[in-house]
Amino acid sequence: MTQPDEAFQKEFDAGLTRRIFGYLRPYLGLAGLALLTTLIFSVAQPIYGLIQAYAIDHALGPNVLKGTTSLATREGLFQILLTAGLSYLGLKVLDFLMRYASTYTVNYLGQKVLFDIRADIFTKLQRLQLSYFDANPVGRLITRVTSDVDAINQFITAGLVSLITSSFLIIAYVVIMINRSWQLALISFIVLPVLYFVTNFFRGKIRASFRNTRIQQAIVNTKLNENITGMLTVQLFGRQNRNSVDFDRSNRLLLGANLRSVSWFALFQPSVSILGSIASALVLWFAGRAILGEQGFVTAGITLGTLVAFNSFVGQLFQPIQDLADVLNNLQAAMASSERIFGVLDTPVTITDKPDAKRLGSFEGRVDLENIWFAYDDTVTAETPDSDDRWTLRGIDIHIAPGESVALVGATGAGKTSITSLVSRFYDVQRGAVKVDGNDVKDLAQHDLRRHIGVVLQDVFLFAGTIESNLTLGSAEISHDRVVQACKYVGVHEFILGLQNGYDTEVRERGATLSTGQKQLLAFARALIQNPDILLVLDEATASVDTETEMHIQDALAKVMHGRTSIIIAHRLSTIEHCDRIIVMRRGKVVEEGSHRSLLAQNGYYARLHALQYAQPDAAD
Repeated sequence: MTQPDEAFQKEFDAGLTRRIFGYLRPYLGLAGLALLTTLIFSVAQPIYGLIQAYAIDHALGPNVLKGTTSLATREGLFQILLTAGLSYLGLKVLDFLMRYASTYTVNYLGQKVLFDIRADIFTKLQRLQLSYFDANPVGRLITRVTSDVDAINQFITAGLVSLITSSFLIIAYVVIMINRSWQLALISFIVLPVLYFVTNFFRGKIRASFRNTRIQQAIVNTKLNENITGMLTVQLFGRQNRNSVDFDRSNRLLLGANLRSVSWFALFQPSVSILGSIASALVLWFAGRAILGEQGFVTAGITLGTLVAFNSFVGQLFQPIQDLADVLNNLQAAMASSERIFGVLDTPVTITDKPDAKRLGSFEGRVDLENIWFAYDDTVTAETPDSDDRWTLRGIDIHIAPGESVALVGATGAGKTSITSLVSRFYDVQRGAVKVDGNDVKDLAQHDLRRHIGVVLQDVFLFAGTIESNLTLGSAEISHDRVVQACKYVGVHEFILGLQNGYDTEVRERGATLSTGQKQLLAFARALIQNPDILLVLDEATASVDTETEMHIQDALAKVMHGRTSIIIAHRLSTIEHCDRIIVMRRGKVVEEGSHRSLLAQNGYYARLHALQYAQPDAAD
């Protein structure tokens, strides 16, 4: 979603323009064809006026018709008119063919460029670290791939063509007009300085209106997104009327911004038209006086055909000048969008594989966190003082043996989920080292590392598709029997069979027709299917399920965790009582460690958490 602070102030940026044109490099032949066809139909435009002038001066002008009564002479005039008419028609046919070829070629080229830009953005987003998505809302990133890319397409397919044709036509008309009559040309050009200042004035106003419209549109989009995604809360607390009033206020501001843009455009068009009419009137006055024999600035020799042609040229000259002003608005929109697009493409990827990244051979499942200091803030470095409040983890030292099940407990914000993210290398630590099987995760290939790690998150995301495609994530290597076996383990098989199409049942957006517990069980099965015999990392896997469903998961955990390294995070302490070891965290540090029974016997922080959860009277902290 376009943000208010993203308004682009510059009209033109050579660097951004070069990068946009860089996407044309693979299609130089296509671009050359588009340019050629565009120039051909542009060349035709001034010729129409010349054909008309020739026909009038040689076949229809009063000096020609005067006293021409012989049949032979009239047949010669008819022949001139026929030649002019056929030339005019032939030129129109060529114009039609070239316009069609140009329009198709330019739009085809634009779509190819759009395809490449969208692919580059999507590929880059796939490679960026999670910290980037923490700082950038989803709506803003979607806008980069949609409306921002479309703005560049609009510039290539419409603005660029108009820029070429308008520039060529202006030069062509100026040269032809001066060649036909430099006096009439100078008279026609009198209004050009005024047109320049008028165009600059309106362009500034239109640019400001355009910027304000984008800002107001961003606000409306934000409110619309919030209301749709939060509709349950809106209806639950009866905020419909209040939200409608709030949205109406923002919508009216957007309406006002759009109307101001429309008003400036509405004034700009007739202003240019009036100036063109003034130029035409001046040409008609001075050329007409010269034709009638009056001496003045325009000397004799001006024909009726020249007058008609000049009048046509003046009207046609002002149109490309006006089109160029519109191109500048398209150009600014493209500059604003390209700046944001290349801002994404230029974002450095901080979580990368080393050129000599290792691959795990025989996987054991040992996990070591050695004096870990970690912060989500990218400005925090290894030299940041220990007392800085931005540290999320402070000197964590945890060693997990192969096959050991370890639970992380503590209040919200203690740093539990951060540890699982570091093991999967979704983030890099500022100090210390995270090791798997004795290898620093920074030295391992990310794909190979994560292939050994199954993660079940509390906020389950289901893709559009079938139940089975969500469980296999589209992998053709996973058999249906393996899917069924994993689902039986977690107790979701019978539920799936009860659906209308079983494993082929279509999943609606984000699994809207499934309960939170059902989605959680599917996510659990998905992790087992992808990684049936390796390190299993669970993040609040049973936080949103009922007691009966939790019992199914507990039974599945007992089977799945046997012989596997397991890291479990849960607020329900009953979920992790059977774990080999429980690590208690508080404010980014490990404060206690031991089995469930030994920690209760210590009567420390874990015992107080346990008492609070079960509402025992001695739960005072």
